[in-house]
Amino acid sequence: MRAQETRTGTGQVVVIGGGIAGLAAAHRLLDAGVRVTVLESSDRVGGKLLPGEIAGARVDLGAESMLARRPEALALAREAGLADHLRPPATSTASIWTRGALRPMPKGHVMGVPGTASALSGLLSEEGLRRIERDADLPRTEVGDDVAVGEFVAARLGREVVDRLVEPLLGGVYAGDAYRLSMRSAVPQLFQAARTHDSLTEAVREIQARAAGAQQPGPVFMGIEGGVGQLPLAVAESVRARGAEIVTGAPVTELRRVAAPRGGGGPQSTALEPQGPRASVPGGSREPGSGHPGSARTPAAAGGTEPHARWRVVAGGRVLHADAVVLALPAPAAATLLRAEAPAAAAELAAVEYASMALITLAYRRADLALPEGSGFLVPPVDGRTIKAATFASRKWGWIAEENPDLLVLRTSVGRYQETEILGRDDEHLVDVSRHDLREATGLAAAPVATRVTRWDDGLPQYPVGHHARVARVREHVGKLPGLAVCGAAYDGVGIPACIASAYAAVDQLRGDRGGLDELTANPVQSLHGGAGE
Repeated sequence: MRAQETRTGTGQVVVIGGGIAGLAAAHRLLDAGVRVTVLESSDRVGGKLLPGEIAGARVDLGAESMLARRPEALALAREAGLADHLRPPATSTASIWTRGALRPMPKGHVMGVPGTASALSGLLSEEGLRRIERDADLPRTEVGDDVAVGEFVAARLGREVVDRLVEPLLGGVYAGDAYRLSMRSAVPQLFQAARTHDSLTEAVREIQARAAGAQQPGPVFMGIEGGVGQLPLAVAESVRARGAEIVTGAPVTELRRVAAPRGGGGPQSTALEPQGPRASVPGGSREPGSGHPGSARTPAAAGGTEPHARWRVVAGGRVLHADAVVLALPAPAAATLLRAEAPAAAAELAAVEYASMALITLAYRRADLALPEGSGFLVPPVDGRTIKAATFASRKWGWIAEENPDLLVLRTSVGRYQETEILGRDDEHLVDVSRHDLREATGLAAAPVATRVTRWDDGLPQYPVGHHARVARVREHVGKLPGLAVCGAAYDGVGIPACIASAYAAVDQLRGDRGGLDELTANPVQSLHGGAGE
């Protein structure tokens, strides 16, 4: 059967990928008044945001919270009709399970890096605390263009700080190795402060003072009643209601640049040319460098030549011709599609490594157990445990307890970068090792009434030293092709606000506005740890 060809007039954009980045890009594109088609290879939208249920309780089976100190995620949720469903965590206290005991999560640190030795009292050994105090007497350590978080912090404060606190916090965000992760990309505010201070603890204290002076009201993190997995569903519904088409079960197998068909638009046709009443962007303001509110630019402004060529997208039995394409895919899938038109960008993306993990959700009768206070705990790899975190979901999210008063829902996570053996075990084994570690940590001996294992194979992109330079090279190569932009977790941060910011910057780039990209380069979106088990 011959593939069905779809040809449209000007102003057609195809978004490849229906995760939160792709949906956010579609939402932004509709503000510019263009026609949008979203192609998603799987049978659902949402990517790593996945709502589910266990024993009748609504839960998240993927990411469970979003940073509220950035505007992107909360604003998108409100625009998608979820304003009345936003919920902060019911408790923000958590623990570290280390050296044989649950110890309170310290305060007074930046992603595990303390401003004073006393901030980590009770967590570290006396020797570890004394090592931190030596920081003030050490000669300056240059960070250069980038440096591994773990290596730099260990050199200044000792390995115990990294192994007992920095590693589990970063592992909760990236499932990565702190001794490989880029400080510039993973903890950008610490990187910038370290460049201007001889002492690392002094740099942390400056960050803390600056944060205290600009204290924002409200919670640091936010959830959604029914789970953060409701966000992509609501955005998809909003996007469809505004006229966009979302096609699931449509893996894209080819992306090529072709000459514009005759009759498909004259010399003035552009990917983001305003179409009717939706031409202006609501709010009348743009990111820096965007020009006047609601302005439309041609794809050619983003660089390169051939402003009158179009993109041919093959997805299953369909062939679409579009003025512009937004690639909102994991790095390997994006590399495959870019191989023909942007081989240098494809090679860079093919080199991005990923970590896999699994989430084990367990439901218990509330009457059968008593848990420690707080939202859960993190587990340093140095302690040799199998799980890396546990979340007491019914404690953390009040709506779970309100909807299911007789249940107590927990979840654990397993799997880190290059840790593949445990993920090769079957679901029953993952449940067993989770119950074993929970029993060791909390004394929980009761049997769950239901269990559920969710595997995220290659779920988290790794940000090694030099990640920022790789992203710059990818965007440089992609920018030579008019009407093409990339976004998603592989570029500017793995958190929900970071993915949305990346999507908005990609759309603005298509309009000839690099303000968003420049802002992300200058001020990366730090993906913070949302509590135990995030």
